[in-house]
Amino acid sequence: MRNAVVIKGNKAGMTVIMDPDISFDELIHAVETKFRETARFWGSAQMTLTLEGRTLTAEEELQIVNTITDNSGIEILCLIDTDAKRIERCEKALNEKLMELSSATGQFYKGTLRAGDVLESEASIVIIGDVEKGARVAAKGNVIILGSLKGTVHAGAAGNCDAVVVAFEMAPDQVKISDMNFQKAKSGKLLGRGPMMILTENGRICSETIKKNFFTSLNFI
Repeated sequence: MRNAVVIKGNKAGMTVIMDPDISFDELIHAVETKFRETARFWGSAQMTLTLEGRTLTAEEELQIVNTITDNSGIEILCLIDTDAKRIERCEKALNEKLMELSSATGQFYKGTLRAGDVLESEASIVIIGDVEKGARVAAKGNVIILGSLKGTVHAGAAGNCDAVVVAFEMAPDQVKISDMNFQKAKSGKLLGRGPMMILTENGRICSETIKKNFFTSLNFI
């Protein structure tokens, strides 16, 4: 019997491989059945999710995520994008938008911060470069990194819980927003593929992949 859905697990999360030839309604039913039948195997867990095998809209991706969580004890932390061209377009759009905003405000730093470097800002700051392991950034507003984050960042340092931290590659030593520490930050460990944001929601600090509507709503720097 042909499998409409195949699940591959790893230490970071799971990959769901989908049959490209069945209808989406049939796919949803197959996902529901597969995860309901394997719920005891997976138990209660937090995982990243990668979807492969067919092209999906954002709405279809969300429906699949909801189907998985409704029929198992799995909490999907983030959806990992494997479309290299889409990631490239996403990074390019984010870069252009943030450069436009930073030019208007003047709050930006060009260059890579290395071990021992400390950068502080009385407002938000855009860093055009990397923040390497051992470097530290502190800002009273947002911290936007057009590169990789492997060091330490403290956003909303004056108590602003609405501040965010954004990086093209997120593998921080430590991230703090206001007085909340991001517990999942582990030195050298990527939180996800492509641009990511760390923010606070409902009184807790969390991470998520950059959404398309983030670009149009980015007016807080």
